Amino acid sequence: MDNPQPFDSEEPGFSEDDGNAAIEAPPEVGTDERRMHVRAYNHWASLLKDNAYPSIEDLDPAAIGDFGPNSVLLDFTGGVSDPIITWLGGALRGECDVADDIESISDVPPRSLLSRLTDHYMQIIANQAPVGFEAEFENHRDVNMMYRGILMPFSSDNDTIDFIYGVINWKEVVDQRTQAELASAVDQALQDQPNETGDAGPVWADGPSGNFVPADDAPNFTASDVAPDDPIAALDAQVEEPETLVDFLVAARESAAEARTADQRSRAALYEALGRAHDFAIGADAEPEAYAEILDDAGITIQERAPMTPIAKLVFGVDYDKTRLTEFACALSFAKREHIAAGTFADFLKGHRGGLKAVVAEERAARRPASKPDKLEDARETLRNAPVQAYVELDDDGDSNAEFALLMARRLPDGRLAIIGVVPEDAALTAKAIRKTAG
Repeated sequence: MDNPQPFDSEEPGFSEDDGNAAIEAPPEVGTDERRMHVRAYNHWASLLKDNAYPSIEDLDPAAIGDFGPNSVLLDFTGGVSDPIITWLGGALRGECDVADDIESISDVPPRSLLSRLTDHYMQIIANQAPVGFEAEFENHRDVNMMYRGILMPFSSDNDTIDFIYGVINWKEVVDQRTQAELASAVDQALQDQPNETGDAGPVWADGPSGNFVPADDAPNFTASDVAPDDPIAALDAQVEEPETLVDFLVAARESAAEARTADQRSRAALYEALGRAHDFAIGADAEPEAYAEILDDAGITIQERAPMTPIAKLVFGVDYDKTRLTEFACALSFAKREHIAAGTFADFLKGHRGGLKAVVAEERAARRPASKPDKLEDARETLRNAPVQAYVELDDDGDSNAEFALLMARRLPDGRLAIIGVVPEDAALTAKAIRKTAG
């Protein structure tokens, strides 16, 4: 049978698993291979800085030993219809049997891995963000291939996407007849001796996990398997789970950086960033000493009236828009007050009616102090129940229908009060008199 192609070699070749050459597991695209695309994305994110897109001046595929051989760089400065190929890695070139004089996409051989990668470049133009994909196809040598790729935008002016950098991994898939023969051989081997290495997993045993946008010919995918509206948050989910408080902060910062890179998916990416920030906040509560050390290193102080502001600053940056930081801190306070579990806040925001704005409004309403009692109304109620001293009828009691009125009286020598008339309506004066009279 054909052996799987290695993923990370400079040129395609064959590999043997020492001690198990007679019984090989079906090929699968495993965790390490998925992480190549996470590493490629992280490299892209590290070049972002404060720009909308990384600068093409900062990209040097030839110097990237990890995934450079599996990559291609497309130049759109001459137009999007037939972009120029300015870099083609050795491993990808060898797999596709591409000649040295290839110049543009129109020269890409059909049914090659390179064609599968370049077929997706218009998605970058539309999404203005990295796009991941995976699928299976039969290549130009009539060999079934499984592949996983990612395309990432670059710019020469921090405004227009005029370069796209792609990274792809692949493995050959045995045909059904060979796989059946292999299964039979494995069964026989298991009968003859114990299988010390354990049962071989099926193809895609560790996926798909919803982390890439599949191509049209991707096998057996359902709507729940993919996240086409947020490919980068999905790519980020492939990174190993954080363990230390610093790991949680790094993951939250990366997610926050992603949220700033593409307007069209900013809401979903922002919610992912806030979700990770909430996870970090939970970790900070559990490890106060480590959190205090992080704050000290960052030169950030905690204010009792705004305990989540330092979390927001650590994750999104101290120079981030102050109004937005206040909103983020408010949302994190909501999550803590509502005891939202770690790893669930992003989904909560996505499903909450009104999203982030509604959460912020609810938290602010919860913080608002209870309404103070209306002392003026209490005074009115006291006078309503006070004993009547006298009744008078005046020819002119004014034009107001107000419940309480002020009367002007003149004290006579014998001690009686002579009512002279009604004081013209003055709400402030009346209210003051009511309070004074009610005591």
